[in-house]
Amino acid sequence: MENDITADFVKMDETEKITAENEGSQLKEGETEEKIQQGVHNYSAADEYVWPTDTKVLQKLEWFQDQKLALMMHWGPYSQLGIVESWALSDADAEWSRTGIDWEVSGSEFKEQYFGLNKTFNPIRFEPEKWADIAAEAGIRYLVFTTKHHDGFCMWDTRYSDYKITGEDCPYHTNQYADICGHLFEAFRKKGIGIAAYFSKADWHIDSYWAKGYPRGDYMWRGPSYVPAEHREEWEKFVRFTGNQIKELAANYGKLDIMWFDAGWVCEQTGQDIRLGEIIDEIRTWQPGMLCADRTIGGPYENYITPEQCVPEKPLGVPWESCITLGTSFSFAYEDTYKSPREVIHLLTDIVAKGGNLAINVGPQPDGRLPKGAVAALKGMGAWLKVFGEAIYGTRVCAPYKKENIAFTRKGETVYALEMFAEEEAAVPGEVWIPYEGKVKNVTMLDTAERVLFTCSTGGITVKAPCCDKTAAPIARVYKLEV
Repeated sequence: MENDITADFVKMDETEKITAENEGSQLKEGETEEKIQQGVHNYSAADEYVWPTDTKVLQKLEWFQDQKLALMMHWGPYSQLGIVESWALSDADAEWSRTGIDWEVSGSEFKEQYFGLNKTFNPIRFEPEKWADIAAEAGIRYLVFTTKHHDGFCMWDTRYSDYKITGEDCPYHTNQYADICGHLFEAFRKKGIGIAAYFSKADWHIDSYWAKGYPRGDYMWRGPSYVPAEHREEWEKFVRFTGNQIKELAANYGKLDIMWFDAGWVCEQTGQDIRLGEIIDEIRTWQPGMLCADRTIGGPYENYITPEQCVPEKPLGVPWESCITLGTSFSFAYEDTYKSPREVIHLLTDIVAKGGNLAINVGPQPDGRLPKGAVAALKGMGAWLKVFGEAIYGTRVCAPYKKENIAFTRKGETVYALEMFAEEEAAVPGEVWIPYEGKVKNVTMLDTAERVLFTCSTGGITVKAPCCDKTAAPIARVYKLEV
């Protein structure tokens, strides 16, 4: 994932600014490197989605579609620099990813310094229970955490690499919380929050991927340094290493609801397979129903689609999740700015009305704390959801989905109409036209249970909204329609 280059459009005033970025963004046959523009991934076409046949996986997909809201977290030694995670290591991506870095022509000195960041990564203010408390207060239902990004640094005590948080050359390895994934996952589970393990299929640190002695020399890109079809033994080393790490996470770190795989180019651009399907099938023998998000790959192991930094224009008709930054970056950025609770709730509402989930991303600080601005936004979001969450969690799509500033969700015989106000200064009308064409028996306000008068006409109903005595427009008013 990418850092500052999406700042211009993720710092939005309205959800539609994100939606606009989605135009033409779905993957087309024959595309390779175009699927990733400056670190931002495209997403698979909904009409090519393959529904699972495993009953337990289908049941888990229903669970997934009930959750609606995830906390995504990109965290690793790179947070010390406040730059894009991993991407600056790729010489082929240097032009956009090394902005603000004083790097020489070859980039070799910078890459050496980057890979040495583990020697200074010491997040002694990390308290997993506090993170879990904040997430619970924010209304988060599942966590998507970077166990390993493309740079290869492992945030768990892996047997298969020394480049890890518990490595002897990392000063944090003696801390009581050194096995970060283990402690973080357990703290979140205790709050009833689901666990998704993000794992990059690329590893730019392991010598069986970016191997020395090949014609590419020191000039590296997203893929391996060699042609896998011509060097089968090298590639098989990498495949075994990757499979071992994936199975290790699933075997030693408790129940995983989802495994979330990034770096689809590992297979797409090389034409080779890491046999992920075999790995997932094996894991499901002891973790039945676990979801697999093999993003951008399609097929039976991309159990849900993952738009990045964008929202589809219309409902997709299949399970999906937009991963979008709360600030301007996926990883920690110094003096970052964060979306307001109003912006995040409007974003969430737009996504849920179209049948998706929101994975809102926060990059923790290098010392182990969450940025104050991010915490304030999360808590404000949670305060709204505590009152109005009934209209979000566990709902499904309801036509007409969204018209102007009114979005719709449904749960059984109840339809929720969410009237959103883009700004505090927005006018709050006393009469509201709700373009729901079905039969309506009663209308109440979700927050107060107050019944409101309404009249039916062609194409919808007009409700007499209760007086609004607030000095600022609410984030949203929610009408509960008994149908």
